[in-house]
Amino acid sequence: MASKLEGEAPPPTLYLVATPIGNLADITLRALEVLRAVDVIASEDTRKTGLLLKHFDIKKPQIAFHEHNEAQAGPRLIALVQEGKSVAVVSDAGTPGVADPGFTLVRRAAELGLPVTMIPGPSALIMALVLSALPSHSFTFRGFAPRKPGKRRSFLEVDRDSPHTLVFYETPHRLRDFLADALLVYGDRPAAVANELTKLFENVQRGSLSELLARVEAEEPRGEFVVVIGPADA
Repeated sequence: MASKLEGEAPPPTLYLVATPIGNLADITLRALEVLRAVDVIASEDTRKTGLLLKHFDIKKPQIAFHEHNEAQAGPRLIALVQEGKSVAVVSDAGTPGVADPGFTLVRRAAELGLPVTMIPGPSALIMALVLSALPSHSFTFRGFAPRKPGKRRSFLEVDRDSPHTLVFYETPHRLRDFLADALLVYGDRPAAVANELTKLFENVQRGSLSELLARVEAEEPRGEFVVVIGPADA
């Protein structure tokens, strides 16, 4: 069956397009179709998106759209859709709007009654959750914890008695402190730490929080991490 976008310009729509989190082969056919068809691509990092577009031989103008210019670039993107243009929003990797810019843009488009849709695809949090071997039928995604120890512990305390599996994102230089605080707040629960997902050196470590903390202290963490922690009643 031919795609409704094949051979024709897409209607003026705001598309949130999920892109690979590592392995470029994970991009979907629909994502490629939309990226080739839209008028403009709004990118969290135009250089990284440029490499993706070059790999798939896609030539489209880009507009920078990231956390530092969201308030300024967002209205510009909305205006383009209002003018009859189609706009694709992509993050560095994964699903835009999930721990990446996009939420305020979607909210404004919805308020104005503009067409907005999503091209689903890779998501690090879902992949890590499934591979953690922890309960995945009910979970809470908490994103990045605050940098300062006191605020981070208060942030973690909110879910201390939660019956849901908890999912967090963390950077390599803060991973040790995050696990130490998680152990302090939650006790020695079962957990998993995942990084380099879909890449050559994909790694998922499972164990108690104390075991995972000991491993991180023995090795220098590299890459972006997803931390999955079992529920209070696990």
